[in-house]
Amino acid sequence: MFTGIVEELGTLRSTRRGADSARLTISAQKVLEDARVGDSIAVNGVCLTVVHLAPQEFAADVMAETLAKSNLGSLYAGERVNLERALRLGDRLGGHIVSGHIDGVGTITRLEKHDIATLITIRAPREVMRYIIKKGSVAIDGISLTVVDFQADSFQVSLIPHTAHATALGWKKAGATVNLEGDVIGKYIERLAFPEKNGGESKINLSFLAEHGFL
Repeated sequence: MFTGIVEELGTLRSTRRGADSARLTISAQKVLEDARVGDSIAVNGVCLTVVHLAPQEFAADVMAETLAKSNLGSLYAGERVNLERALRLGDRLGGHIVSGHIDGVGTITRLEKHDIATLITIRAPREVMRYIIKKGSVAIDGISLTVVDFQADSFQVSLIPHTAHATALGWKKAGATVNLEGDVIGKYIERLAFPEKNGGESKINLSFLAEHGFL
């Protein structure tokens, strides 16, 4: 589990492709201070397992499904990536609960300067938009941000100067892709309220609504 507060900007050193996988080698410092092989590190919001450690760099394997559902496969050598170590018991939860499991890839369609902040519009797939609400949380490339507004197939977030300088999102332009993860709390609420979508049977019907004073 992660918080969506980026600890460090790393740099992709290389990508070694396999038949249905890829091994990313990333240069970093802070997130490696107490790292061990087997630890989890979020790379652009994707939870990856450290498989190799070297001075100021680590390697992680990315499987086919993750390559298909994230932007990790399109990264180029030298590109900056957001890094965050997994949350430990007793750590501060500065952003919101982030699982590191991407729901889909969005595309930045517009960037507008508003005083010192930048309003970013992101076009997102349906599987992401179902969890987008005004003033709700969303993880964008692993960054915990608040939704300013949304439409049928897109939403806006405001990027303050600190976040722009401290994360890779500040370097992205219109047309760039971003990893998106909806708020996990919204997913659990959906599962409880609409279990039929997950193979169960909903207990919310007219009788239930009447019994609880909604009708």
